[in-house]
Amino acid sequence: MTRRNYLKTTLLLAGLSGLLLLIGSRFGTVGVTIALVAAIAMNGIAYFYSDKIAIRAAGAVPVTEAEFPELYRIVRGLADRAGIPMPRLYVSPSPQPNAFATGRNPEHAAVAVTQGILPILDRRELEGVLAHELSHVQNRDILISSVAATIGAVITWLAYLAYFMPLGGDDDDGGNPFAGLLMVILAPLAAGLIQMAISRSREFGADSTGAQLTADPMALASALRKIEAYARGTPPATTNPSTAHLFISNPFKGGAGVANLFSTHPSTAERVERLERMAYGPRV
Repeated sequence: MTRRNYLKTTLLLAGLSGLLLLIGSRFGTVGVTIALVAAIAMNGIAYFYSDKIAIRAAGAVPVTEAEFPELYRIVRGLADRAGIPMPRLYVSPSPQPNAFATGRNPEHAAVAVTQGILPILDRRELEGVLAHELSHVQNRDILISSVAATIGAVITWLAYLAYFMPLGGDDDDGGNPFAGLLMVILAPLAAGLIQMAISRSREFGADSTGAQLTADPMALASALRKIEAYARGTPPATTNPSTAHLFISNPFKGGAGVANLFSTHPSTAERVERLERMAYGPRV
C-alpha cells in the first residue's frame, strides 16, 4: 500500500468523522456528545467482533485441512511468504464465486472462499485470489473498512433521527423541513460514498500487494475475469449488503458510469489493466 493511499484513507475517514459530528450538531452539544459516544461504542464492537460478524453474515463454516488440503497448502505457503500467522479458513455455501478476508489484525484473521469459486479457478488463479485476501490482512485493511462502515451507520441513524425528531437551534420556529429532508437523504449518501471510496482504494492496494506476493500479476487478472464471467450466471448474493466491501468482487455488482459511484469495488476491467501494467509494463 502506497503512502498516497494511506493519506487518501486518512482524509476520507476524517471527512466521515466530520460528517458524523455535523449531523450530531443538529442536536446541539448533547447531540455531538451522543454521536461521539455512539461511534466509540460501535467502533469497539467492530474492532473486536468484525470477523465473527462477517463470517456469520456470509454463512461461512470452518473447514479442516483434511477436508480442503489444497486450500490449506496454498494459504499456508502465502502466509509464510508474507510473514503473517496462518489465518482461520472458512467456506461459504454460496454458489457465487467470491472470497473475503476479515479480522482486526494478522493474529485474529480469517479467510473465506465460496463453494462457487473452487471449481472454476485453477491452482494458480486461486493462489492469486488468496494472495489478494492475505494482503488485506497484512495491510490491516479490514479494520479500517469496519470502522468506516460503523461510523457510516451511525451517521445514517443520526440523520434519520434529526429529521423525525428535530431538536436544537431552530426548533422554536419549527425548523426547516427542506433542510431536514436534505440531511436525511444526503448524509447517508455522503457516508456511503466515502465508504465506497475507501474500499476501492484498498482493493487496488491489495491487488498490487497480492500480485507482488505471488510474483504473478496475471494469475489474479485471470481469476478476476473468471469471477466476473461466472457471477453473471449465478443467483444474486444473499449476504448482508454491509459486508459487500469485504469480498474480492462486489457481490451486488454496481453499474458503469454514474452508477459505479455506488459500487464498493473498482471495475474488473480497470483492475485487470493495472495488473497487466505490473506484468508487462505501461502500454506504448
